[in-house]
Formats: sequence, C-alpha cells, structure tokens
Amino acid sequence: MLTDANNQRPTTAFYRISNDSESMRLTLTGDYTLTSLERQIRPLTTELAPYAKDSKIHWDLTEIKQIDATGIVLLRQIWNAKRPEHLSLRPEQGRIFERLEKISAPPTTTPQDLLWPIIAMGKTSLLFWQHLTDIVILIGQLFLDVIFLIKHPSHIPWREISANLYRTGAQALIITALVGFLIGIVLSYLSSKQLQMFGADIFIINILGVSIIRELGPMLAAILVAGRSGSSMTAQLGVMRVTEELDALKVMGISHSQRLVLPKIIGLGVAMPLLVLWTSAVALIGGMLAAEIQLGLSYQYFLSALPDAVPIANLWLGLGKGVVCGMTIALIACHFGLRIKPNTESLGEGTTRSVVTAITVVIIIDAIFAIVFSDIGIM
Repeated sequence: MLTDANNQRPTTAFYRISNDSESMRLTLTGDYTLTSLERQIRPLTTELAPYAKDSKIHWDLTEIKQIDATGIVLLRQIWNAKRPEHLSLRPEQGRIFERLEKISAPPTTTPQDLLWPIIAMGKTSLLFWQHLTDIVILIGQLFLDVIFLIKHPSHIPWREISANLYRTGAQALIITALVGFLIGIVLSYLSSKQLQMFGADIFIINILGVSIIRELGPMLAAILVAGRSGSSMTAQLGVMRVTEELDALKVMGISHSQRLVLPKIIGLGVAMPLLVLWTSAVALIGGMLAAEIQLGLSYQYFLSALPDAVPIANLWLGLGKGVVCGMTIALIACHFGLRIKPNTESLGEGTTRSVVTAITVVIIIDAIFAIVFSDIGIM
C-alpha cells in the first residue's frame, strides 16, 4: 500500500482515497478483471469492506480501465449486494450492473394459498374449455371449406391429399406390420396355453379373430399412427409457425385450414382404415403361425373356420373405428400445431401434448365404440 503525499491517504494499484470539499472520495483504478484480481481478491475485499459501511463515502468507478463479471461480483460482495448511496459510473458500467442485478435477484416466494387445489382445477378446466372451443371452431371452418370445395372442385388440393396419404399410410406399413405380427404371436401363444388346459384348442380362432379384428388391430394402428403421423403433423405446422410460413400464407390470402388442415384429415381418414385392415391381417398371420406351432392347427382349417367364428360385422366395426380415430388424430395434431408459438421450446411442448392427447382420445373412442356396439358382432 502506498501513501498520497498531498492528502496523506492510502493508495494502491486498485484504488485511491481523497478528500473532496463535501465528503471523502474513494476512486477505483486499474483493471478489475479476473486476470488482474486473481491473487488480490481476498486482501482487496478486506481493505475495501470497512469503507462500504460508511454511507457518506463517494465511490467513483469512472477511472476503471477494464471490468468484467469478476470485478462486478467483487464489488457487489463488498457492498453487500446493495449499491452505495453515492456512486459514479460510466454508462456501460451501469448497464453491466443492471444486467447482473436482474440475473442475481432472488426469486420472490409467495405463500401457498390454501385453496390451491380448487385454483388448479379451475385453471385446468378453463384450459380444457379453451382447447375444446378452438377445436369446435376449427371443425366449423373445415365444414365451410368442404362446402366451398364441393362448389369449386377445381380448388380441391389433390396433391396435398395424396402426399399425406403416402406419408401417413404407405410409409407406416412396415412398423404396423411388425408390431401387429408380434402381438398376434404373443396373443396366440398365451391363449393356446390356457385353452390346452381345458381341451378347447379350437376356440383359438374365435379369440384371435374377435380380439384382433374388433379391438387390437384398430387400437394398435391408431396408437402407432398417433405417435408417428400425429407428431409429424404437429411438428410440420409448428416449424411453419417458427419460420413464419403460416404468416406468409395468411398475407397471401391462402387458408390454413383448406390447404394444410383439411388434406391431413382427409388423407389420414382414408389411410387409417386401410392400415387397420393391414395390421389386423398381419396380426392374424402371426397368430396363425403360433397356433400351428403350439397347437398343431393347420393353416387351411384356420382360414376356413375364421369367417364362421368371426361375424363380418366385427370387420366393419374395426374399419369404422379406424376412420373415426384417423380423422380425430389428424384434427388434434393440427389443432396443437396451429397453437405453437414461434419458438423452439413451444414446438417441443406442443408436439408432446399432441401425441399424449391423441393417444388418450383414441382410447376413449375405443371405449365408446365398445359400449355402444357391445351387442353387434358378438355371437
């Protein structure tokens, strides 16, 4: 530490103290950076801390050559995270202090309300009502678009419909066939074990036919499509929102629902029953192979007895379920895709919510079909 000959005040490479006409002035000098303060942080803190307790001292930071986050943190620690009453800063220094104070501000804790369960339920109900209202509005707009396209067939987006039909149908054949085949094998193997105990091997055809054609085939196809095609539709619309393509279409006067939403719903509505038929057929082939290995049931007998064991109404019921589930999945995916905000975080959240909601609604639709058509197709 050096001594100023004029005022007899201590001075160092980092600060000097002088007397003004009104108060004592503490002027910081040099570089307050990590490199300069590497070995001086502790002694400098010890020397400057007593001055921070005196509210009359005027702190002057205008002569600091360079300052980084290390210097700012050091000064805030000396000041006990509170600026002195008398402080001189350069404009760029003031902006650094303000930025750091906003970042390091402690979060305000609010006492938990005793009615928080009711408040949470109310918020959830309002959010559900908002989603339901938006979906109803979207459905109404789609009806208007269908009426317009019927009157103006030249405006029907055939290319978009065929593209969605290919992406949601043809490209999903492999994964649906693989899952259906494995499910058919597992179901046949487990059922044959139980039927052998009672000598009712022949009823494996009834179990596989009704369970796969009526329930498992449509459900497996719908869940796979909801996770695969539904997420793809939501992500596509979300990326168009992030890249402002939707705003560009709106400026050009092109309807979102007519050019983007309607082709997806029609495409998936047509592709879904075909996927259900494909998944059920492959699942039955897997079950037939397992029945041949486990029970010795020949393929010829299995195929000849299947139409008598399973009424044709189950097939139409499964296909109808596929149409409803397909159009619902596309509607939900487009709804969440249009609600995505122009940022990547909202894109991920919207896609996740779309898939979860679509799968949940598919299961609800299956339950409704099971209750309403409980007396149809059951011998």
